[in-house]
Parts: sequence; structure tokens; C-alpha cells
Amino acid sequence: MAQDDPLDSLVRHRIRGLRLARGWTLDALASRCFMSASSLSRIETGQRRVGLDQLVTIARALGTSLDALVEPAGDEDVVIRPEPEVMEGRTAWLLSRESDARGVTVAKMRIEPPTPEQLERDPMPRVHPGREWFTVLSGTIRLSLGERLIDVEVGQAAEFSCMEPHRIEAHGGTAEILTIFDRDGERAHLAHGALPARTD
Repeated sequence: MAQDDPLDSLVRHRIRGLRLARGWTLDALASRCFMSASSLSRIETGQRRVGLDQLVTIARALGTSLDALVEPAGDEDVVIRPEPEVMEGRTAWLLSRESDARGVTVAKMRIEPPTPEQLERDPMPRVHPGREWFTVLSGTIRLSLGERLIDVEVGQAAEFSCMEPHRIEAHGGTAEILTIFDRDGERAHLAHGALPARTD
């Protein structure tokens, strides 16, 4: 790596940052890498070029991978650029990564009022495992929850068990919500998920 290379600077900062995050001195990391503290110091400050063999050893000593040290800085790991998923009567934009380790999916949804044909085809509320939470960004959502009809207005939120028969509809015009599903809710409500179970 050339010393004026932005990637070189990024790698040096990552090495130093990981070392300091572990509370290690230059001597502590250098001994784990089988190099002198002065050599490591020169690598961290850009006064010495670092070789691939040294990077592998340093990465291993820091408990990370070579890829993590040399991955170029970009915004793809931070910025999510959602694409619309169009379903009948609603459009969803996924605002979290599909492989979220916490098991939750965040989505923005635009919901159109149901047509008589949609209600005829799909008259039953849905039941499936999991929990759901949403807040209304615009319009009004009518939440059918068991025997109750609840209007949720702009700025209000709702949270409920999806094991209770439920249906979410726009009421009086188009509505937009920000919603959080667990894995079961995602499978039931988003286009790439499975169809939910019906109530009897």
C-alpha cells in the first residue's frame, strides 16, 4: 500500500483503534504479532509500509479478519436504500437489513383502503405467531383486533400479539405507517414471506 493511499490510512487507524479498544499498549500488541513495538508504532503512524504477512498477523492478534482491516470505507454497511415491494393494496419499503441478527424487520408501508373485491377475497382477520408494532405517519389506520375496532391516528402507535385475530386497514384514505415485525410477522405480512394462517 502506498503511504498516501486513503486505504492505507484507514487500515492504520483501524489497527490503532482496535488496539486501544482492547486497552493494549504498543508493546502488548507487538508481542502478540512477534514484532517490535517501534515497528508497530511506525506502521500505525504511517512511517512504515505494512506488508500482507504483517497484516494477517496483526489481524489475528486483534481478533479480527484481514478483510475487516482492509475493507474500503463506504456507506453500504450503514445506509439502507430501500426498494418498494408492491403488494395488492400496499407498498412496503424495508428499512432494516434482511439478515438482522436481532430478528426484527423495520418497514415503512403505504396502505390503500381495501376495495370491496379485496374484502370479499380476504374477509378473515389473520392470526400468526409473533408481535407487531406500528406508528402512523399519515392518515388513519383501522386496527381490527379480535372483536375490537381501533382507529390509530397520526402520531399514535399500536403494539399487539399477532396470535389475536387482526387486520390493519387504511381508513378514510391512504395511510402510511412505520412498523416493526419480528421474524414471524415479517413472513406473514411482507411479499417475500409465507402466507399467514387463517382464523376459523
